[in-house]
Amino acid sequence: MTRFSANLGFLWADLPLPQAIRAAHAAGYDAVECHWPYDTPAAEVRAALADTGLEMLGLNTLRGAPGENGLAAIPGREAEARAEIDRAIDYARAIGCGAVHVMSGIASGPGAEAALRGNLAHAAAQAPELTFLIEPLNHHDAPGYFLNTSDQAARLIEAFAIPNLRMMFDCYHLQIMEGDITRRLRRHLPMIGHVQFASVPDRGAPDRGELDYRHVCAVLADLGWDRPVGAEYRPGVQGPGLGWAAALAP
Repeated sequence: MTRFSANLGFLWADLPLPQAIRAAHAAGYDAVECHWPYDTPAAEVRAALADTGLEMLGLNTLRGAPGENGLAAIPGREAEARAEIDRAIDYARAIGCGAVHVMSGIASGPGAEAALRGNLAHAAAQAPELTFLIEPLNHHDAPGYFLNTSDQAARLIEAFAIPNLRMMFDCYHLQIMEGDITRRLRRHLPMIGHVQFASVPDRGAPDRGELDYRHVCAVLADLGWDRPVGAEYRPGVQGPGLGWAAALAP
């Protein structure tokens, strides 16, 4: 049976983060994840996690200035990127979170790849106990973003040879960019550190749209995936609860 993580960047986003954690627990989620928790004291988040027994699966590095979407692949901004990586590491350690998504930013070319490699090597050296994630984003929601496809991310993970580097496999983004989701899951499984989903194309709850998540969840089960899948969707009128989950059961 598939387990689910509530992405609190989208779900219960109107609540303070500790309250959102408690709301996710009350709704029946198995874990939580977030985007940028840094305005909330880590002690408050850790207390909410302890109270609910939920694990915080991951958080993001900050994106930079308004209009930016990360810093790690931008040549010449390594000092800023590494400062944000260090901030994310410190916060993750303080709340017992096991993964940090390092946001690449809007960039292209060999210089961007070299910057990303150096910044990820810095991250791995600073926190070998954490998993660092890179995520391909689609060009409609994140135009110009350095990472676009699962094949590109897989090539970089192989080339960088950083032992605690994995791919964030977001089915929503990758269905828009590539499709062929279940074959890509099978091909890239050893490199995948986290899976997320939402309906395509509206990024709503995953019980509708052009991608059959009942099939995707069955394939994940067949592959032996036993970690929660991240529900990173816009709740809309359906709300942030798990009312959609029954439609995904085998």
